[in-house]
Amino acid sequence: MPETFSKLHPCTFFFLFTLLFLSNNLASAKSNGFSNILSPKKLGLGREKLSHLHFYFHDIVSGRNPTAVRVASAATTNKSKTGFGGVAMVDDPLTEAPERNSKLVGKAQGIYASAAQDEVGLLMVMNFAFMEGKYNGSSLSLLGRNCVFSTVREMPIVGGSGLFRFARGYAQAKTHTVDLKSGDAVVEYNVYVFHY
Repeated sequence: MPETFSKLHPCTFFFLFTLLFLSNNLASAKSNGFSNILSPKKLGLGREKLSHLHFYFHDIVSGRNPTAVRVASAATTNKSKTGFGGVAMVDDPLTEAPERNSKLVGKAQGIYASAAQDEVGLLMVMNFAFMEGKYNGSSLSLLGRNCVFSTVREMPIVGGSGLFRFARGYAQAKTHTVDLKSGDAVVEYNVYVFHY
């Protein structure tokens, strides 16, 4: 033991040893080589907010310029009363009002797939990519089940980007209009999301 430590009072020595031991363990708890524990303030995150977004989703499957196209299906999809196994890729406009020519606020980009055999139930995996106002360049990610003939469907918001980093919440979808012959639909969305 170095001479300096031998001159310390035993309680002081014990205190310094304990302090050194704890600081070493705390430092190793914060970092394990590939990850670190950070303070939210270090990332510039302030207080968490709750936002409500309201828009209309235009799913156009007919005509010369559809915004939703089937990209995959099973051998039995066309025989299924629910379209089970069909997968569509979407780039649907999101507008401020239900009219197609109303102000464009973003796009719904992703996929939906018929995932139920006994009812029309879709697996929805998509991003709401916003291009208007303060949310321009930000997005929300939705992942959930959409039983399209239910009056109101609720799906989770599982994340986001830009002003919606660390987002979590839910979306409620309600069919505004549907053309059963063409398959085109306008769906009203109310999205409630916590974010920083």
